[in-house]
Amino acid sequence: MSKLKKVSPKRALACLLALFALLTVFAALAETKADTEPVEATEVAETVEETAEETAAAEENTDPDINFGLGLSNIANSTGVAKSIDGTGGDWRNYVMIAVACFLLYLAIVKQFEPLLLLPIAFGMLLANLPAAGMMAHPSFTFYASQSEALAAAKNLGKDVTDVMMRLNPATGEMGYALQTANGGLLHYLYMGVKLGIYPPLIFMGVGAMTDFGPLIANPKSLLLGAAAQLGIFLTFLGAKLLGFTAAEAGSIGIIGGADGPTAIFVTTKLAPHLLGPIAVAAYSYMALVPVIQPPIMRALTTKKERTIRMGQLRQVSKTEMIIFPIAVTIIVSLLLPDAATLIGMLMLGNLMRVCGVVERINKTAQNELINIVTIFLGLTVGATTQGSTFLTMQTIYIVVLGVVAFGFGTAGGVLLAKLMNILSGGQINPLIGSAGVSAVPMAARVSQKVGQEEDPGNFLLMHAMGPNVAGVIGSAVAAGVFIALFAH
Repeated sequence: MSKLKKVSPKRALACLLALFALLTVFAALAETKADTEPVEATEVAETVEETAEETAAAEENTDPDINFGLGLSNIANSTGVAKSIDGTGGDWRNYVMIAVACFLLYLAIVKQFEPLLLLPIAFGMLLANLPAAGMMAHPSFTFYASQSEALAAAKNLGKDVTDVMMRLNPATGEMGYALQTANGGLLHYLYMGVKLGIYPPLIFMGVGAMTDFGPLIANPKSLLLGAAAQLGIFLTFLGAKLLGFTAAEAGSIGIIGGADGPTAIFVTTKLAPHLLGPIAVAAYSYMALVPVIQPPIMRALTTKKERTIRMGQLRQVSKTEMIIFPIAVTIIVSLLLPDAATLIGMLMLGNLMRVCGVVERINKTAQNELINIVTIFLGLTVGATTQGSTFLTMQTIYIVVLGVVAFGFGTAGGVLLAKLMNILSGGQINPLIGSAGVSAVPMAARVSQKVGQEEDPGNFLLMHAMGPNVAGVIGSAVAAGVFIALFAH
């Protein structure tokens, strides 16, 4: 068999152009032939009758002459820079937020501060603040005085009559007949997963599927450390109230102290959606800075002797215990605090899939593909809520400061209770594990391990710290349920 001859790119391009030229000639000949064919008398009569209508329609649909000067002017006026100058596409605050987004991208890529979360958040911030890009734009609607006018407009625009709907007219504050004239931006529709409270519970399911609850089951006293670490949430709630925030807003801000981004988002969408941008960015930023913020507090509250305490090996937990625990926690928490059932239920579902051993395929999906996809969507849309016009305010500064306070008090609360438990146990508990109660799984537990090994390289605290760490996740979800029960109704 002979080999096929290789065709050069230039020859292929020439053949393609020749083919297009032939098609053009054939199309022109076909039109010419159609124009020169004889016309029957009946066809002439029909043509005369339709001439008036067709002429009017043709006048409406005639393409305007191409004006390159006007076209270039229109392009120039539609740029983001031009829109920023005339005020229709944003202002200087958008450019400040673009600079902030670039800085966060630097932290995520170069410094690797929680890149899986920080990178999509930063890029969402960038996209939302691009002047005139409209990535978070809402759909546009035109309102009509009567249903007949709306139906006529729908027909003229080539839309179906079912596209006419009753909506609240923001200009008049009254219900009216509306027709959608433009779709919203891409991120506007992805944001529905945040607004409707879908993404955070799915993240919790993935976290449950990835987390080992064994250390908590083996040492139930860890629940107390997880509860103590929620001290920052309630102290910050009081501080936010003193600064003039409403109770609902203060509750949303206080949740930052749990160092649990999905919980903070879930609570804020229900209590104070207008603060979602600064609260989410603060929560995830402090989660990324756990290795920076916690160690100084831990060292300040403990002595060298306490930091070198070695804890005994945890007991082996049976499979039966591992299976019963998520089911029992879901039932108990949901009966006592129904508003926490969404987060706790999905967390425990993920963990049950992990330990039961009969759904390995969906367990792997929850641990990998699902949580990765949801993380991308969550990060992008959370970042997109930080538009310059609403983000650069004094409220944002207060929230950022209060977030640090919440995080600091949460860390301190866990360490101080662990110190007390160490005294009561006769020196058997290393107080460093108390700092892991702030929830950031498993980073906070790793920080406890790292600080402990700085004093004693042979000390292994990771599994002991995982108990308070898991308890912190449960504790922050319970605190979220408390705030929702108090202020959402």
